[in-house]
Amino acid sequence: MRNMGINVLFEGSNFQRLLGGLFVTIEVAFISIIIATMLGIIVGLLRTFKSKTLRFILRLYLEVFRIIPILVWLYVIYFIFTPLLSVEVSGEFTAIFVFSLWGAAEMGDIVRGALESLPRHHFESGKALGLSTSQLYRYVLVPQAVRRMVPGAINLATRMIKTTSLVVLIGVIEVVKVGQQIIELGVIQAPDAPFWVYGFIFILFFLVCYPLARLSKKMELKWQS
Repeated sequence: MRNMGINVLFEGSNFQRLLGGLFVTIEVAFISIIIATMLGIIVGLLRTFKSKTLRFILRLYLEVFRIIPILVWLYVIYFIFTPLLSVEVSGEFTAIFVFSLWGAAEMGDIVRGALESLPRHHFESGKALGLSTSQLYRYVLVPQAVRRMVPGAINLATRMIKTTSLVVLIGVIEVVKVGQQIIELGVIQAPDAPFWVYGFIFILFFLVCYPLARLSKKMELKWQS
């Protein structure tokens, strides 16, 4: 007799495996977000400098990651660059590397936009007080720009978490991959297993991303008020 697909979730250690896969997803996303935030702040600050060459290079860096899909970057780094360099790296390392570079490019644009949206007189007042450029950014511009950065940064973090589902294609055993493995083993006895497994994965992603989306919206409204 065929089982209901929902039973597949609770057979053996399937439920724990799915949660373990979710942990891998969150781990990859969390490390990438931390690295991307630190690098992105530096990139964003540099993009406000007057050097046309520097601004062009950093703008090109951003556009390269916007134009070329993340999946292509994962494939290129994992299947082409690392073999050419004779370097063995895991799928998780590749994912963190690619997501960090992508996130830093996007975060840099968020930081640049927040800084450039500040009234010009803030900059001029700081200079009139005799502050150096580093002091001006540290004590005047960055503290005021932070609240303008936060909603966009949270939205970026949500996008990065959702996009981690692509790492299954380079062999990372995260929640989607675990779900596929469970379906392959249980679909014969329970043809509707994909519905229940992917439905459960949908709920897991929703539980992780929805609070971030609400927080971003709340902070955006607070900033506008």
